[in-house]
Amino acid sequence: MAVNKVILVGNVGKDPEIRHLDSGVAVANFPLATSESYVAKNGDKVESTEWHNIVVWRGLADVTEKYVTKGRQLYIEGKIRTRSWDDKEGNKRYTTEIVADVLQLLGSRPDNQQGDNNNNQYGGNQAESAGFKNANETEVEEPGGDDDLPF
Repeated sequence: MAVNKVILVGNVGKDPEIRHLDSGVAVANFPLATSESYVAKNGDKVESTEWHNIVVWRGLADVTEKYVTKGRQLYIEGKIRTRSWDDKEGNKRYTTEIVADVLQLLGSRPDNQQGDNNNNQYGGNQAESAGFKNANETEVEEPGGDDDLPF
């Protein structure tokens, strides 16, 4: 048995780069920072930040394009993938990425994304949590989509 599962909670380092392949499939890439802090023996607070390259595909990339911006706090579930390629000089290059299956928006909306308080928008300083899953472009949960639950 093997498991390749990653769970991250962090902040987006820059606005996502969105591309559409010739086949029409969307892909988004962005860096995510996770930080932890501790107090060293001498009493100083030490903070350590790790950067992760996040990749999202298809419907989840479309959601990323709409809602994810620099500074936004996210919950990510996915898997680690390392790939390689040859650069212009013929050198072998490697990168390690997190391919996200689940993306959840955390925290309050940045000021430049305030909505008009309808069911699909977030208003004021209220906390939000909208979950999105990459289910092969089916059933992407939109914010405020709880209205049709049977209970």
